[in-house]
Amino acid sequence: MKAIILAGGYATRLRPLTADLSKCLLPVGGRPMVDWILDRVRTVEEIDEVHVVTNSRFARDFEHWAMVKDGVTVHDDRTSSNDDRLGAIGDVAFTLERAGIVDDDVIVIAGDNLFDYDLQSYIDFWRGKRVASAVAVRDVGDLRLASQYGIVELDGDDRVIDFVEKPPEPKSTLAATATYIYHREHVPLVARYLAEGNPPDQSGSFIEWLRSREPVYGYRFTGSWLDIGDKQQLLAADNMLRRAQGLPERAEYELEL
Repeated sequence: MKAIILAGGYATRLRPLTADLSKCLLPVGGRPMVDWILDRVRTVEEIDEVHVVTNSRFARDFEHWAMVKDGVTVHDDRTSSNDDRLGAIGDVAFTLERAGIVDDDVIVIAGDNLFDYDLQSYIDFWRGKRVASAVAVRDVGDLRLASQYGIVELDGDDRVIDFVEKPPEPKSTLAATATYIYHREHVPLVARYLAEGNPPDQSGSFIEWLRSREPVYGYRFTGSWLDIGDKQQLLAADNMLRRAQGLPERAEYELEL
């Protein structure tokens, strides 16, 4: 199995913090955000390669970060601004081609999603579904908040039977999180999705498209999950991880390099 960590965005809502530093490299709990994700990936023995895809603005920073990370390859998607970005699915396709990933299962994780569930349990759940892909889902418990995410409906076997990206009036509060497992037989469909002219930006859009063509299952988890999109969420993530390490909480986020 290969892992792809998405770090190609420009995080305009977090500027000036992200003017010269990728959101995924912002320190939370005293470490770059992506370190916490890599820790989770490292718990899964069957993941034998980790690919981080970023852009030209931040590629050198990630290459420096990866120098002390065994088995991590950084890919520069050759974009330089929010206007010419490839988008999340575009970056997945770019990495699949660049890394020569053809006949292998792939786990895709957004580099700004922090979670504390066990990735091995997620993969074991997915393995039990045979030829299928999967998405990790969590009940956010708030309809207003749910309108900011992809909302999932599952059947009795946890198969995804409906997926709506950022619905103005959500039917439920079961949200897709940006951690996906693509079965090796579904990996080639990423290129087909893009070739058909579908939107390349939001990673959940591919799951929305895929679930009507192939089996996709939702792995339900509880526990901490933060999708870092603004300064309030960044501060919450920083304090959550500071608490876990016995560090004092902060009233305001400060960039510490």
